[in-house]
Amino acid sequence: MPSSTTEVESPPQAHADATLSHGLKQRHLSMIALGGVIGAGLFVGSGAGIAAAGPSIVVAYTLSGLLVMLVMRMLGEMSAAYPSSGSFSAHAERAIGPWAGFTAGWSFWVLLCTAVGLEGIGAAKIVTGWLPHTPEWGWVALFMVVFCVANLAAVKNFGEFEFWFAALKVGAISLFLVLGVLAIAGVLPGTDAPGTANLTEFLPNGSEGLIVGVLASIFAYGGLETVTIAAAESQDPVRGVASAVRTAMWRIALFYIGSMAVVVTLVPWDSKEVVEKGPYVAALDHLGIPGAGQLMNVVVLVALLSAMNANIYGSSRIAYSLVERGQGPKVLGRLSGGVPRIAVLASSVFGFVCVVLSYWRPDDVFPWLLNMIGGVILVVWGFIAVSQLRLRARLNREAPEKLVVRMWAFPWLTWVALAGMAAIFVLMAREPGTRVQLYYTGGMTAVLAAVGYAWQRARR
Repeated sequence: MPSSTTEVESPPQAHADATLSHGLKQRHLSMIALGGVIGAGLFVGSGAGIAAAGPSIVVAYTLSGLLVMLVMRMLGEMSAAYPSSGSFSAHAERAIGPWAGFTAGWSFWVLLCTAVGLEGIGAAKIVTGWLPHTPEWGWVALFMVVFCVANLAAVKNFGEFEFWFAALKVGAISLFLVLGVLAIAGVLPGTDAPGTANLTEFLPNGSEGLIVGVLASIFAYGGLETVTIAAAESQDPVRGVASAVRTAMWRIALFYIGSMAVVVTLVPWDSKEVVEKGPYVAALDHLGIPGAGQLMNVVVLVALLSAMNANIYGSSRIAYSLVERGQGPKVLGRLSGGVPRIAVLASSVFGFVCVVLSYWRPDDVFPWLLNMIGGVILVVWGFIAVSQLRLRARLNREAPEKLVVRMWAFPWLTWVALAGMAAIFVLMAREPGTRVQLYYTGGMTAVLAAVGYAWQRARR
């Protein structure tokens, strides 16, 4: 077996402090898996999708949700067999080659670090809405410092933050679903059942609107990969991954598809508030529940802060794993107390640079950066699918006992997932707004692949 494969599974350690800690408990992983589904994209980005697709946003989220379920099942199969903080990057190296792990890992690192900055900006806008005379950049800096320090200290700090963030998000969206269903049934005091009045124009903008809704929903699902990264630092990685993957289906169906169905049934799809306030705040305001809209703004703030915390964690672990496999600057791989603190600092600094660019160069450099990360999640999913095709065949031959989680109907559904990804790339090429993202993401991926391939040849 090639040496690079061995390094992915168990990199050589010089001393006891040279390994990541195992400070995450099963309750942390369970809640990370549950709350990780309820991301900032669901609360913040779904309004634009509803405005474009109308009630058919439910179909859009269902289609993209089915694809995400397949991707999570594939990733879960590999992560249960080969737990690694590098997750899909390590799997891609093992299955395809070092260049693939390099490309998937560093492109995802750029995505996560940029997302940290974007989420910080979104969170600061909410706080300055409550405290209008405070500087937005000051709040971003404060959030950055808090989560950077939390991730520097110990992995259990990340786990505790995410545990309580996830508990609040799950509680809030569960309460939203209960209130929404009661209102739709006409049994919520002070409200009348809307019936199907808001569902009559199911495809208000035709197939083009549905396409925009599908593309918007795809990117709202980003962040589900964090649990497979975190599992490597848990006390029982295999059990954690298996549990998270097996419950992914009902979590996606309930929180994403279910909440979208409630929103479009309660609120007219073309209501300005859906985009301006966000669909959840608009729905609660529509029901006339006192203070409910502002309470949901608190939940949106928590979702953004949770995403910041998770992305600083995920980006630092991806960087650490890449360096452990010889694919990055060695300084990022230094551990202290079982934490890659230099990688945490680097990821946080990159995120804050993105924030500075949003103020300093909002018309050229910042949009260029946003376009560059626009399709990265699909590139990563493509690597996951191809890796699973190859690793599953190897596992069937060499170590079938490691198949604790199995991809459904292998290999047919893996090929279906790859076809779905190809179809989304085609849809992105058709839409002017996403076409430029496709070009920029393609350019970054090509550059990283070339660098990774050159490194692979030089290493040989």
